Amino acid sequence: MDTIAEAFARAFALLAAGDPELLAVIGLSLRVSLSATALACALGIPLGMALAMARFPGRRALVVLVDALMGLPPVVVGLLVYLLLSRAGPLGHLGLLYTPTAMVIAQTVLVLPVVTALSRNLGEQLLAEYGEFLRALGAGPLRRVAALVVEGRHALVTVALAGFGRAIAEVGAVMIVGGNIRHHTRVMTTAIALETGKGELATALALGIVLVAVALSVNALAHVLRARERELAHAGA
Repeated sequence: MDTIAEAFARAFALLAAGDPELLAVIGLSLRVSLSATALACALGIPLGMALAMARFPGRRALVVLVDALMGLPPVVVGLLVYLLLSRAGPLGHLGLLYTPTAMVIAQTVLVLPVVTALSRNLGEQLLAEYGEFLRALGAGPLRRVAALVVEGRHALVTVALAGFGRAIAEVGAVMIVGGNIRHHTRVMTTAIALETGKGELATALALGIVLVAVALSVNALAHVLRARERELAHAGA
């Protein structure tokens, strides 16, 4: 117990001192995950809203596929992106493997199904409420998607937070495509795995504390936004 207590004490000391290496790892983690979440939202929100509106043969199968991809194993995503970016792969000439860009790509692939599926669910709820009104206005598909995005903007922030939570906690895919290179591609999750294996519990705990704090902050913000949305809905009623 003394060893654990000492490790926690040193972890807090590292955080309080603003250890440069820790801050670099935390900063890269946030940049990669925020970039991946932004890309996934830019693609997934319109796709989800369009899927909510569209009616075509095979739609149900596509919805089931998107929902299933929410549980896509990160190591499988990492492997696929690795094959895509490796020297023998179709994008190998870009030299992106073992770079932060490769990590952003892998996390985007992981987050995209989450954002798309949640946006589709939201879009279906909004269509049930505003669908007749939009049709009466004669709005085309693109205009309807835009209208649904605007109307559901508060809930979509929660969708984005869910995607960010998926990205920031990911380890398998970024380990494969990033290589966990010090001062280059090392992020919080991969650093925690490495430092724990080395027995450097203080560093691992310091990063773990930050990671948990980020996760709690994201969930708290999502809760506040949902409560705010309910209050606005009651006020409008």
